[in-house]
Amino acid sequence: MGQLDGMVAFVTGAARGQGRSHALLLASEGADIIAVDVCRQIDTVPYPLASQDDLAETVRQVEQLGRGIVAEHVDVRDLAGLEAVVEKGVAQFGRLDVVLANAGISAPAPTLTMSEEMWSTMIDVNLTGVWKTIRASVPHIIAGGRGGSVVITSSLAALRPNGNIAHYSAAKSGLVGFMRVLAKELAPTGIRVNTIHPTTVATEMVLNDATYKLFRPDLEEPTRDDFVRAASTLNALPLPLTESSDISAAVLYLVGNSGRAVTGSTHSVDAGGAL
Repeated sequence: MGQLDGMVAFVTGAARGQGRSHALLLASEGADIIAVDVCRQIDTVPYPLASQDDLAETVRQVEQLGRGIVAEHVDVRDLAGLEAVVEKGVAQFGRLDVVLANAGISAPAPTLTMSEEMWSTMIDVNLTGVWKTIRASVPHIIAGGRGGSVVITSSLAALRPNGNIAHYSAAKSGLVGFMRVLAKELAPTGIRVNTIHPTTVATEMVLNDATYKLFRPDLEEPTRDDFVRAASTLNALPLPLTESSDISAAVLYLVGNSGRAVTGSTHSVDAGGAL
């Protein structure tokens, strides 16, 4: 028996990286999955986003675990699209218990020279997109009357400042205040709400030339090895990068019975990066 037998989880950004890892771990613990990802490029993002094939691979791996999955290509900026896929999933599986608001983008740029589009796109995806995710999904958890759990992916960037990510830090910091209000509002229904704060995670959002340049602006064409050496100074533990599985393990703790008394918390998985 799994920790989440009979439950249903909605995961955004599920086509690869942390989102896929979360979906697979929850599925391995017995949950059926509702999954979305944008599966197209966003103009201001300097690295390739997940593809339709990536989302199809998440579907394949969830089904290989013996669990059901409803997966659609949906941008978290599209409230109607989110509502439609959640309603489809709830109609198929009969309930919703867990929401993982994981989808997000990165696009480093100096604060005073970034374009208006870069700022607004970051806020729209990483902050407003989380509100739309919650707005589309949490009413179904309330309707179930069994309580549940919401985990919002924030970042170490909400706890420790770094240059050239003002829009990213603003969005991720805003999620903390949003989470705390939501946790207070939903506590009487038995729904717990927490943010999770990863340090650098070995996913495509981090392992790309734009991030390498962010960490090594002194080099014209920094490599992954150059980035890793610089990232080694970020965390207190000797871990320049964490893995998606590290974050997924914390998510499982928060959404399972193990986290039944935890709400309104900022849960760091940062290898001591905030120290």
